[in-house]
Amino acid sequence: MTSQTRLVPVLEGDMVRLRPLGPQDADAMWDGLDDAESMRLTGTTATFTREQIDEWAATIADRPGRFDWAITHDGDAYRGEIVLNNLDDDARSATLRLAVDAGHRGRGYGREAMQLVLRFAFAPPPEGLGLHRVGLDVLSINPRAQSLYESLGFVVEGRQREVYPDPDHPGRWADAIIMGMLDEDFEAASADW
Repeated sequence: MTSQTRLVPVLEGDMVRLRPLGPQDADAMWDGLDDAESMRLTGTTATFTREQIDEWAATIADRPGRFDWAITHDGDAYRGEIVLNNLDDDARSATLRLAVDAGHRGRGYGREAMQLVLRFAFAPPPEGLGLHRVGLDVLSINPRAQSLYESLGFVVEGRQREVYPDPDHPGRWADAIIMGMLDEDFEAASADW
């Protein structure tokens, strides 16, 4: 695992601009904790204080082994976030996580944000990280996200059974579907983007 802190680049697309996440995003991040659908679909069960969110937003740029971007559209306001974390320089791998605010879902912002981050992840240095693999997991109660990931070239690699209690259905559990994209998967899939 890497211990190096790296400069988070700004990534520009047609619809979104990804900029480093920072203290200016604490209010929007705090507000996002009230989005019950997002909390359910991402399996977020932890509770946070406002002070924890403020500290996280203020120190995120100093945390090693990760790249955290705010998703913005039509200005600089936070519309969600996308993260490459668990960066391992030796294995040339990382984990991807995406969250788009409720009012901005279904517009293609998450798709474009993922394309920008995957281009950066797989591009050879110095333009990118030169990764071999990017992984993620998605809950079985979130088929829309799984469909998005598959359309971008992620491959289902496995399943962890009943890892998350579904708060909307007491007594039912959701599986975690493990997905991955190798550099060769990216090359094939990104030709169609």
